[in-house]
Amino acid sequence: MSVINSFLNSLYSQLSSSNIITSNEMDKTDSDTELDIGKRCLHNRTTSSLDSSDKSYSLCGISVTETGTISETLISELGTEKLAKGCLERYADEAGDSRYASKNISITDSVDSVNSDDSLEAETIILREEIIFKAIQNIKNSMQVDLCFVLDCTGSMTKYINAAKNCILQVVRHMENTNPNIKLWVGFCGYRDHCDNSDRIQILDFTDSYSKFKSYISDEVKAKGGGDAPEDVLGGLDAATNKMKWSHRTRILLHLGDAPPHGRRFTNKSDSYPDGDPNGLTAEGVLKNLQSEEILYYFGKITNQTDKMIDVFRDIIREFPVFNFESDCKDPEVLTRKLFEAVCSSITSSVTLTSITDENVYVRSRRELEMDKNVPDWKMLPVNTGKLLHYLPPKTLDDIKNKKYFKNKSNLILRKFSYKLAPKPFSSGAERYAYYALDATREQTEEIVIKECIDLGKKANSLERYLEMIEVSTVAHFLSAKFNLAAKQIGIKKKVNFLKSQALRYKDGSDVRCYAVEPKFRDGLFKRFNVNRGVIKEYHSTLEAFAHFTYEYTGGYLVVYDLQGVELSNKFLLTDPAIHCKNRLRFGRTNLGKRGIEVCFLANHKCGNVCEKLGLAKISK
Repeated sequence: MSVINSFLNSLYSQLSSSNIITSNEMDKTDSDTELDIGKRCLHNRTTSSLDSSDKSYSLCGISVTETGTISETLISELGTEKLAKGCLERYADEAGDSRYASKNISITDSVDSVNSDDSLEAETIILREEIIFKAIQNIKNSMQVDLCFVLDCTGSMTKYINAAKNCILQVVRHMENTNPNIKLWVGFCGYRDHCDNSDRIQILDFTDSYSKFKSYISDEVKAKGGGDAPEDVLGGLDAATNKMKWSHRTRILLHLGDAPPHGRRFTNKSDSYPDGDPNGLTAEGVLKNLQSEEILYYFGKITNQTDKMIDVFRDIIREFPVFNFESDCKDPEVLTRKLFEAVCSSITSSVTLTSITDENVYVRSRRELEMDKNVPDWKMLPVNTGKLLHYLPPKTLDDIKNKKYFKNKSNLILRKFSYKLAPKPFSSGAERYAYYALDATREQTEEIVIKECIDLGKKANSLERYLEMIEVSTVAHFLSAKFNLAAKQIGIKKKVNFLKSQALRYKDGSDVRCYAVEPKFRDGLFKRFNVNRGVIKEYHSTLEAFAHFTYEYTGGYLVVYDLQGVELSNKFLLTDPAIHCKNRLRFGRTNLGKRGIEVCFLANHKCGNVCEKLGLAKISK
């Protein structure tokens, strides 16, 4: 599956309302959002013996006789040295260092003169710096955006041409206010039909003069011409791809049209060219060329006359976003606002996508899994039993900053866990697949979500990696509690809460699988509010203040970002955050270190009213 398709699947899932959390359940205490992790007895730090009849265990002070119900393999996996070496190997693998390419060679066997933890750490820092340097450069490049409007300019399109003209300055101002790091160049390609001769194609190449763009649309672009029902759609897309000077990393083509291309594969209406484009253009050729140029395609649907075209295009380049303008044609202000929202969404989504990789966004491969958004018939699925792990809640900021706290198995809690798992994921993001699942530990089952890392590789599915994910969740939960307390004291009622995630280890013979387990959202529309690469997709003063708070509360040590989830009346309920931290050996590959804090948060942050009420220090650029 390509990155763009997983990204689009994630985008579509955010636009659906299938993920639900009831307001009654959310009115419970914050601890009710966690998966029954042994109730209150797990929050003390005293040693408890391993009793196979008890579902919860403390891993502190384990003796030989107490470990009879836990495999020696699991005990080994949870060793401090094992976790540290596993982290090192995974970072090396992600860095693509040829010394660590063999899955049969441990990194500690391939690094010369590695005799101490300090040496291991120094080696890992070098590898992490290489990754971070490349990631930051790619992020900076992705903020440079070419945006091309491709419009059908025949007689029926006057209002859409005007909407493009009227919304562009709104888009620019919005980006300057919410994402000042994004720099925008805009261009225009209009098309009509073959009978319109010299007026068939009309181009304004990319410019950063938005007044020039607006004047060109006002003075030079008129809705006229056209002959039969189809239009020269392929000619317009081909001209936009080949005759315009695409020069920046993020390339967006937003196509608005109310008629399909020529040819019987697209329409049964009257067509002067039923065999297709008279110049020999084909949808396959045009769209493959668009892909090779890494131009991200978005379509604005105006009538159902383009439905066949959408299907054909998706057969060629797979999924792409379609914005529906069918019901917004009468009121010019509503249409302009709708187009404004579509353009802003296209920009932030595209920058998010191109910032992930410097490879072609259409061809970067990942493990391909078929999606199924339907909840399975649980009666037909077997019950599996594994071990569920989570960390004891940190009590102080020193616990958060102490890297050894999360490498010490005495701070882990483990319990038996029975569950049912859907055979196919219902959604995917950049890092993980999400599956419907059922907690079958007790007689009364409960719907949950189980997540699995997407990437293949030596360490992609290691318990160490999932524990690192739980570490991120634990830190975010600790800091949100501190933020909520500070916000309450100054009269800010809306909380920021995180679902508590846990690691699951399942062993079937020699096969060991690991997952992350979370409660299921039961109400609200799932959204991605901001992205760890420095993009704000939907601005909320409370969420940006929370990120600022995490930076200031920890003394600049870290910032919690990549905030996504649902907005309820009294809280944001979030999942899967990312952390940028000065310690580059924590929080996984989405941690871009000190430079991540500077480039992905500080450079883009503007204090809002919540920051001011909290008394957070102004961030100097």
